[in-house]
Amino acid sequence: MANVLRHLPELEGMELGYIQGILKNMDDDQANLFAQVYRARRKDNQMVLILCLLGFFGFAGLHRFILGQIGLGILYILTVGLCFIGTIVDLINYKSLAYEYNIRVAHETLSMMSNGNFQAPQTNDTNA
Repeated sequence: MANVLRHLPELEGMELGYIQGILKNMDDDQANLFAQVYRARRKDNQMVLILCLLGFFGFAGLHRFILGQIGLGILYILTVGLCFIGTIVDLINYKSLAYEYNIRVAHETLSMMSNGNFQAPQTNDTNA
């Protein structure tokens, strides 16, 4: 059983509990591999907040682009954040937006691991 705080100490709240559930059946090598890939792909909720705040300065929708919601990002750009109403709602829900994206990334990473699409780096001992 891998300890989530040892592999991903930056997690907090619901995301911490969710990832702990994923890592509970993994050994340390699998958990380390999962943590490396997940850390590289996840989005920090503070980054989502900062990009959402930029919506008030003429850059509405940037947070939607980094969350993979290209259609909504374009809509926010064209409508100035749905007349700022969408931007205000996203400011209130920025943690939820980041959490939903990170859960999707966790599932994709777990799926890649179970399908064998990537593996831990192998050491090559060719001294024989």
